Amino acid sequence: MATAGSGAQGRGRAEGGGAAVWLLALGQTLVYAGSYYAFPALLPDLEAATGWSKATLALGPSLAFLIMASLTVVTGRLVDRGFGGEMLVWGPVLASLGVAGMALAGSPAVWLAAWALVGVAQAGCLYETCFAFLTRRLGGGARAAITRVTLVAGFAGTLAFPLGHWVGERLGGLAVFVGVTLLAMPCNLWAVQSLRRRERAGVAPVPAPPGVLAVALRRPAFWALVACFGLIWLNHGVLITYVLELFADRGAGPAMAAACIGPSQVAGRLLFMLGEARVGNARAMLIALGGVVAASAVLWLAGLAPALVFGFALAQGAGAGLMSILRPVLIAEILGREGFGAISGAVAMSPILASAVAPALGAWMLVAGGPVAVYAACLAMALTGWTIAALLLRFRAGEERG
Repeated sequence: MATAGSGAQGRGRAEGGGAAVWLLALGQTLVYAGSYYAFPALLPDLEAATGWSKATLALGPSLAFLIMASLTVVTGRLVDRGFGGEMLVWGPVLASLGVAGMALAGSPAVWLAAWALVGVAQAGCLYETCFAFLTRRLGGGARAAITRVTLVAGFAGTLAFPLGHWVGERLGGLAVFVGVTLLAMPCNLWAVQSLRRRERAGVAPVPAPPGVLAVALRRPAFWALVACFGLIWLNHGVLITYVLELFADRGAGPAMAAACIGPSQVAGRLLFMLGEARVGNARAMLIALGGVVAASAVLWLAGLAPALVFGFALAQGAGAGLMSILRPVLIAEILGREGFGAISGAVAMSPILASAVAPALGAWMLVAGGPVAVYAACLAMALTGWTIAALLLRFRAGEERG
């Protein structure tokens, strides 16, 4: 006979998501490594193999991000209607087909078509859909689940960069990343089935009322979040896409320092978990954004001492890692959980569009002004994003006191 204590423990395990969340975390790691980080990890080899310019190659991920941005509200609404699991399961399959198309591309047109397929897939199976699915299924327990997912998925870059360095020289590069991406499908399938058993146990999620997105769009806080996240992801997208070239400009051996970014993301998230009882979400956001500001400054200064690239990797990784957790948490906290999928998808258009622009913008800055232009622009983006966040949080604190 079950006791009250055992029932509470069972509810706690259900709210946390259990092993299913860890499998979703593994799925996110694989799909990010295979379809997102494959491009920066293989960029020098892709240039050599195709003979195309950086700008031409960068059109691929830019197109994928544009398609993702155009679909995020749609996929968010699909999550609100109960189809998030299907997207998480079949998205990696579609993404792997796109990566296979990249490997076979003999012209820029085929390259772009393959990236378009990847963009459709990523709209349905990366963080936005995963976090909205967890928020819908777990409610108040979603923050812990999201933290676990990002803890593991922070190693996607750590997997992709060394793998890209090895297979780019020996095994043909992108073909290996096809398999990495496809492995996410069985992980997500088991996790989705497990989490959906909650509904059969009588813990079905509540449907979102109509009109919640329209209400959110009328709030200044919505647009402040859009601006802040867009600037920070533009900064991060430029730096991560061209991290190997920027490290080389600073006189550093790129492979080891680049591999620090993933573990730094994990370290930042672990520190957040350990200190979240003492550090609220608002303060954690300012700390995370401060890390991104410091990272851009340190990378610029690394010309004086190449070892500073490790400081950049630590600060950028920790700051961006925390922001990955805090973005859905702050959206839910500031804008509400009702209709979270659609609202989160609308906010996500900004960072996704920023990520779309980042490769092309970075390539243009490198051609027009060299690495110094990149360092200066990325520092300005980070400082502006921090300022917007500070003003938003100060205004919100004043409203709560009033």
